[in-house]
Amino acid sequence: MKNTAQSRIRIGVGGWNYEPWRGAFYPEGLAQKRELEYASRVLTSIEINSTYYGSQRPESFMKWHDETPDHFVFAVKAPRFATNRRVLAEAGASIEKFFASGVMNLKAKLGPVNWQFAPTKAFDADDFAAFLKLLPDSVEGQSVRHALEVRHESFRSPEFIALAREYGAAVVIAGDSDYPQIADLSAPFVYARIMGTAEDEPEGYAEKALDRWAERARTWAAGGMPEGLATAGTKPLPAKHRDVFLYVISGHKVRNPAAAAALIRRLG
Repeated sequence: MKNTAQSRIRIGVGGWNYEPWRGAFYPEGLAQKRELEYASRVLTSIEINSTYYGSQRPESFMKWHDETPDHFVFAVKAPRFATNRRVLAEAGASIEKFFASGVMNLKAKLGPVNWQFAPTKAFDADDFAAFLKLLPDSVEGQSVRHALEVRHESFRSPEFIALAREYGAAVVIAGDSDYPQIADLSAPFVYARIMGTAEDEPEGYAEKALDRWAERARTWAAGGMPEGLATAGTKPLPAKHRDVFLYVISGHKVRNPAAAAALIRRLG
C-alpha cells in the first residue's frame, strides 16, 4: 500500500478462492481456509464478488475482517438484484437488504461498494437519479462510498458524470477492456478495474504496461488526471488527493495476483 498524508493506493484482485491460484499464487499445501489470510498479506485490497450473486452470512463478514491485517480494505460488489432490473428506482428493498446482511461487520475495512450494471443497461437520467437517491451516505454510523460500474456506451455522457458528481459516486474506470472507458473523476476516490492480463506474461502485463498503470495510480492519488484515458469530455474536477482502488480483474485470471503484486512493488 502506498501511503501519503492525503491518500492511499490499494491494489488487489477479485475474490480469493480460485483453484488455479493454488500452486501459482498460493504456496503448495496451503490450507484453503488460510487463503484469505495469505492473500491479504501480499495484496492491499480484495474485491468481494460473491456478494453480487447472493447474500453472505454476517458471520462471514466478521471472519473476513478478523483474518486480515489492520490496513487491509475490501471493496464489495453489490447484489445484482439491485442493478439488473428494468426500473432502478424500484431497487430500494434490495439495497436495504444488502446493507442489513452483515456487510457492515467489515467495519473500517469496508471500502467502496461497486454497483455493477449489465452491458445492456442504457443510461436513463431520471431513473438513474432515482437510483442514486436510494444509496445511503452512511449505515450504522459508518460512511459508505459508492462506485458505479456502467458498461453501456450511452453512459459516456456529461449528464451522467454530473449526476455521479452530485452524489459523490465514483465512475469505475475500465482498463484494457471491451467495455466503454469513462475516466472522468467524480468522487473523492478513484476505482479502476484493469482486465488485460495475458497468459504469456509471467506478471500478467508487460513491464511497460505495469509501469503505466502504476504511474496512473500515482497521478490519481496526487489529484491529477492521467493522460491516455477516454472520458465523457467533462471539465476536470479541482485537483486534490484521492484514495485509489485498483483491481486486476478478468483477463488471464491465473496471472492477476502476480500483476497486482507487481504494481504494489512499483508503488513502493
